[in-house]
Amino acid sequence: MGVNPRSGGRRATLREVAAELGVAPSTVSNAYNRPDQLSAALRERVFETARRLGYPGPDPLARGLRRRRAGAVGVLYDTRLSYAFADPAEVLFLQGVSMVTEEEGLGVLLLSGAPGEERDPEVISGAVVDGFILYSMADGDPLVEAALGRRLPIVIVDQPRIGDVQIVGIDDESAARSAAEHVVGLGHRRFGVVTFGLAPGARDGIADLERQAAATYRVSRSRLQGYAAAITDVGVSWADVPVYECAENVPEKGRIATEALLSRDPRPAAILTSSDQLALGVLEAARRSGLSVPRDLSVVGFDDVPEAARATPPLTTVHQPHVEKGLLAGRNLLAQLRNEETTDPTLLPTRLVVRGSTTRPRTHR
Repeated sequence: MGVNPRSGGRRATLREVAAELGVAPSTVSNAYNRPDQLSAALRERVFETARRLGYPGPDPLARGLRRRRAGAVGVLYDTRLSYAFADPAEVLFLQGVSMVTEEEGLGVLLLSGAPGEERDPEVISGAVVDGFILYSMADGDPLVEAALGRRLPIVIVDQPRIGDVQIVGIDDESAARSAAEHVVGLGHRRFGVVTFGLAPGARDGIADLERQAAATYRVSRSRLQGYAAAITDVGVSWADVPVYECAENVPEKGRIATEALLSRDPRPAAILTSSDQLALGVLEAARRSGLSVPRDLSVVGFDDVPEAARATPPLTTVHQPHVEKGLLAGRNLLAQLRNEETTDPTLLPTRLVVRGSTTRPRTHR
């Protein structure tokens, strides 16, 4: 009769499984780690005996240390953990990353940075991962420095731009300029802008020119620059355009920002936003104010998430390929893990999608 190592709650060991079978411990190890070394019948005997004795298989952490692999990639972003599941653009991006990692048998570890002064680099130094994807982080963020200090493969998505570190993103300034040129071309000259955070610890309220110039989020800075370029080209002073900064990229913040902008005199006839999430809030604020979009107020989003096409009215917005961003980031990270040649920095194409939320301004306004 074989041993029953589960008595007293103790887990069986690899050696006990080997003794029960009358084989070498290396044979049991091969059943899990090098299955091609054993016949199918012998592997099945090993697994059946392991189940009966209560042996759970090799410890994944110990096996990872032997292989010098953790079996997971870390995706670092600087908002609360729940945001990864609430922002449609980030959900699509993570879908792309996961499509790559699951083919490779790798896991994905989400690493969320606490806001403001609470950011703790130990979140990064203690992460058991084979490499990092840094998703839209601010210039000078201590978590970025901690990730670079690990000397692991890294791919940056969108921001920041650091030396020769692999980057996947878009030309945010050009994309934003195309959106502003659209409403300028319709004849609009009274604008408002709703932007997501300009720096970590973002605040709600009007961001003056000094605040805009100090922005440490490259994406926020670039999109404002794109809007400003198109607007100043038609003789409108950018200093006269109210820019409302939102602490969070959620529709509720966009609604609050728009209510503040609509209370100004003169009120904007067109509102440009940094995201569809904020633009959805603009639509809600217009509805509550009794304004018709686009007859009374033209609205432009950015991202082209699925909700943009389903909005009432459907949003005019900048399309960017979120899933492809994730795919490319994942593939470039895997290439580094395999010591393969990686591609040059990748800027993906964008396009303006004109829908029902923009039109020419009413002449009597």
